Amino acid sequence: MKQFYSDVVQYRGTHYDFGYFQGELLRDSPILPNREKQWGPKKDRHFIIDSKTYKAIMTTFAPAILHEIRGLADALQMDMEDAFRLFGGYYLEYTRSGCSIFTDPNFMVRNYDSHPKGYEGRYMLYEPTDQGYAFIGPSMQITGRIDGMNEKGLVMGYNFTHSKKSGDGFLCNMIGRLILETCKNVYEAISLLREIPHRNSFSYVLLDPAGQSYVVEASPRQVEVRKSNVCTNHFHLLHEENRYRQDETRQREQTIQDQQKYATNPYQSFKVMNDPDYGVFSNKYDAAAGTIHTSTYFPKERKAWFVIGPDRKPVIFDFSKWLRGENVNVKQIKGELDYPAPFVNME
Repeated sequence: MKQFYSDVVQYRGTHYDFGYFQGELLRDSPILPNREKQWGPKKDRHFIIDSKTYKAIMTTFAPAILHEIRGLADALQMDMEDAFRLFGGYYLEYTRSGCSIFTDPNFMVRNYDSHPKGYEGRYMLYEPTDQGYAFIGPSMQITGRIDGMNEKGLVMGYNFTHSKKSGDGFLCNMIGRLILETCKNVYEAISLLREIPHRNSFSYVLLDPAGQSYVVEASPRQVEVRKSNVCTNHFHLLHEENRYRQDETRQREQTIQDQQKYATNPYQSFKVMNDPDYGVFSNKYDAAAGTIHTSTYFPKERKAWFVIGPDRKPVIFDFSKWLRGENVNVKQIKGELDYPAPFVNME
């Protein structure tokens, strides 16, 4: 087992200032150089470079994020075309991944399964002072979010289905950011997911303080909504969008359903996902399907749990206190994974 960590970043201010602040952090971080090495010569054909199109689309949904990208570009002395390519969250190839989500009326617990070499290692708390809701959660591609909860208690996580027949559209991580920043409940999030263009096929799991849990199955061609409290990596409604092989994802879904029947409290539900003995936590890192983090969100209490690696006690964040101006004292979240290569934030 090797030690890994995520840096905890907290900020209150305008989107431009937040972008500039992150850019200053990135200047001294290995994240961008390591990511450029990973992408290699493929990067130029994997990203949108049509700045006009991107700005027009983002202006419709979340114009303040454009200011954040401008701040990043200014701090990094980067032109906006490169900034959109790196931070825009639009029209990018996506690596396949696993992921499992279970919800209760009072909480969501989520395993994020992917490849450690692409994991950013940044856990973010951000409260905008210009527009948008405050939110907490791990980042992807700097501006995007992997899962999270906003100040209204709306919780979001997503699971990959496939990348075949991709279209022009937003990536999952930027879609997660748009949900958290612009939606106050599950119904607003569902409306947004019906409206925005989707690059690839993902399920978006939503929960808010009212206790209703929805799974939104979204592809570049169609969006459907169902009520459910378990989600893995296949669609239930958009059957034609599923991958050919579904045995593993369906078995994992059944395992979660079977094991969670006996969980009588949030910690037991968390253990079902995080303890390898229950059969949900995965070590398939080379297949981009190993569990990197387990997160839990409590929409009524505005609390979040987070761990890296298996069988660990969660780091607890009281987001409601943070929203009242009390900074968290945690600087890094440490854990261990059975994988030799580091996250991109680690030397």
